[in-house]
Amino acid sequence: MNRDEKITIFEAYKAMFKYLENLYELTESDDLAGFLGSMTLLEDGKPADQAVWDDWVKSINKVINNA
Repeated sequence: MNRDEKITIFEAYKAMFKYLENLYELTESDDLAGFLGSMTLLEDGKPADQAVWDDWVKSINKVINNA
């Protein structure tokens, strides 16, 4: 993937999840495990904790707006 390629917000979320999952495998952090549980995508495609998605979208908007 080069810098000019684009992915969706959902794909970026899944990439972040995979990154954190790999970090958990290295650290076995209980805090990270709990957070990953709340980030887990349910059958409807939404995170177990809706607030996680809301925070993710806010973070994306901050990056887009250089805030």
